[in-house]
Amino acid sequence: MNRDCFPRLRGGRPAALLAMTYMGDDVTAWTRLRKQANRARLIMKVRGKSPLDKAIEWVKSHRVPDSGIVVHHRTDRVTQEVTGYLIPTLYNAGERQLAYDLARWEASVQRADGGFVCPTADVPYTFDTAQVMRGFLAVLDDLPELEGNLRRACDYVESHIGPDGEVRHDSYETWQVSDGGSFSPYCNLYVLPPLLEAGRRLSQPQYTEAVERSVAYFKCKPDLVTFKSELGSLSHIFGYLLEALVDLGEIGLARKGLDQAAAVQKSDGAIPAYPGVDWVCSTGMAQLAVAWWKIGEKEPAIRARKYLETIQNLSGGFYGSYGEGSQYLPNEEISWAAKYFIDLCLLTGEKPCLT
Repeated sequence: MNRDCFPRLRGGRPAALLAMTYMGDDVTAWTRLRKQANRARLIMKVRGKSPLDKAIEWVKSHRVPDSGIVVHHRTDRVTQEVTGYLIPTLYNAGERQLAYDLARWEASVQRADGGFVCPTADVPYTFDTAQVMRGFLAVLDDLPELEGNLRRACDYVESHIGPDGEVRHDSYETWQVSDGGSFSPYCNLYVLPPLLEAGRRLSQPQYTEAVERSVAYFKCKPDLVTFKSELGSLSHIFGYLLEALVDLGEIGLARKGLDQAAAVQKSDGAIPAYPGVDWVCSTGMAQLAVAWWKIGEKEPAIRARKYLETIQNLSGGFYGSYGEGSQYLPNEEISWAAKYFIDLCLLTGEKPCLT
């Protein structure tokens, strides 16, 4: 969800005070010039490449040396969360050395309690920690020395799933959105698939039991798969929970939500960020398409991918949103949009040209 991604109004007003430095207001004039020059070089470098290769190059070009992947193209702040779930993406795209390097960096910044933090505060988040677990799991067979890091992260996440199955966080400060609401807690379903996989691979039944308890908790919510006309439940958040349901084997439930997205998909493949608006969230579109593809609904997935190719920036990246009235990082090329676009391309059979 990336609370690294506080939604902003078109004019650039941040959704929360905490987001002000996060959005690049602390960037010096020299840094802005440097980034503009780097962007110009990147545009030249990816000219003529496929949409998939452009997106991969965007990610590679936005890694801070000896650190992680930046939140967006206007800042040098790195994100442990997005770096974490970019690791399996890069691994699957053939960028294995980069995946290893990022996994080792994640291990080096892990807190003593096993958690991982967001870029704007030294506060661990259950959601973020689970996404780093995805990275550790992707490279575990190749880097078995990271098993201890994975176990500590899993212990942290498992300890934040209550007896009733609710996924809890130590803080929700960075989940605020610009309309006064907050991101839907239903996206916490995305915490569960990596914990389930870890429980099976590490033979830790307490992890799988926590997942089962949490799935039951979410399934009791009558509006779980309702595509709401709310910024806090935009397609990015909706995509998290629907892909999680697919990965957890709850195909019928996921299909109910995906059918609602299909009902508002336009003839050109665009999917409104939420019902009632015309602007699109690039990440959410890719996520919904990934979920469609995973359940065998290929036609809407391909249409969404083709639309994303038409809005992909010359740099290979994607702004958070496009269209009149966009409210989700419309001026920043965000790293998680590239991640899900790459995932979608790989799923649909596109092959990267490794160089």
